[in-house]
Amino acid sequence: MKRLLLAFLLFSLLLTTAAQSGVITGKVVSIADGDTITILDSNKTQHKIRLYGIDTPEKSQAFGNAAKKSTANLTALKTAEVIAYDTDRYGRTVGVVMIDGENVNQGLINAGFAWQYREYCKEAFCTDWIGLEGEARKARMGLWADTNPQAPWDYRKGQRSNTASSSTINNTASTGGYHGNSKSHGRVSLSELQKL
Repeated sequence: MKRLLLAFLLFSLLLTTAAQSGVITGKVVSIADGDTITILDSNKTQHKIRLYGIDTPEKSQAFGNAAKKSTANLTALKTAEVIAYDTDRYGRTVGVVMIDGENVNQGLINAGFAWQYREYCKEAFCTDWIGLEGEARKARMGLWADTNPQAPWDYRKGQRSNTASSSTINNTASTGGYHGNSKSHGRVSLSELQKL
């Protein structure tokens, strides 16, 4: 009975790994920020993609818009192949984006618009990406032109601390304004992509 259970568990693990490491192909129709895009597959299904192993500045952070523009320049309206590694807590596919044989994730690091995401980049190539990040830093490319750029994960941590502080000070209902996911603001529409 134990052997049967062990065999079943191993088989389930292999199926899960195979399902997670699939490839999604589609046209890039939206860029939310430097490390999140949306593709439309041949069945007209949208897939939100979080680029694996990198982290780019937030839109409200220095170089956030430049990182988004760099991602748009590499991907907008092009056919992408996404090698899926995982699904994140927001339901996005986490993967490496390939366009015309070029690795977009790595390209953003090379251009100086992304950090190798130490906490989540666990594949063998992640070590190479740290080296590429170091080269971009030495060359003062992209965000490395700043004398002391703040890593996005530290920036988000600070934002959460500020939000928690202000919500305890100002614990009243909001009047007017936007009541939803503030991170959805600033997306590049399809018509804007066509103008790039």
